[in-house]
Amino acid sequence: MKKIVLASASPRRRELIEKYNLKIEIVKSTIEEKIAQGELPEQVAMSLAYEKAYDVSKAFHDEEIIIGADTIVVFQNEILGKPKDYEEAFNMLKILSGRAHCVITGIAIVKANTNVKVVDYEKTSVVFKSLTDEKIQRYLNTGEYKDKAGAYGIQGYGEILVEKIEGCYSNVVGLPMPKLEMLLEKYFGISLL
Repeated sequence: MKKIVLASASPRRRELIEKYNLKIEIVKSTIEEKIAQGELPEQVAMSLAYEKAYDVSKAFHDEEIIIGADTIVVFQNEILGKPKDYEEAFNMLKILSGRAHCVITGIAIVKANTNVKVVDYEKTSVVFKSLTDEKIQRYLNTGEYKDKAGAYGIQGYGEILVEKIEGCYSNVVGLPMPKLEMLLEKYFGISLL
């Protein structure tokens, strides 16, 4: 099997993919994440995922399989990125309280030193419970919100903020494994099981 490289330093993505006993190498992309005006959220997630995969692929030359991903949280067509501080995180969670939002993960798979590339995305709807200011503060005091799009992590303490999800759970964590497996199998002949 060709070497698989995950173009991400996310421990959550690493855990999700290593569960399938794939021997992977982790190489963090060094791109500056920029969002072009007028792009749809799906386009943003896919283009950032592709930029990460392509950036990392330049360091490989033996048809390695490079996987890039980018997860964004979208509320009323506005992208909620990683909060810069506690106050911004509080405001994000306050906005999401009692409402539905979408989590979109762009996936890009690039075969190094070839023109083979596949780009796709997964979208999951997440509904938050109605949260009191006190509950939001207690959650933020865990520190879990740091470095998380939308200021929460569903795989940690953040799961109690969520009332329900419609769609792929691992997408909300940061890497939609069913979609990734379908793309790897269909285009690269790699099965996770």
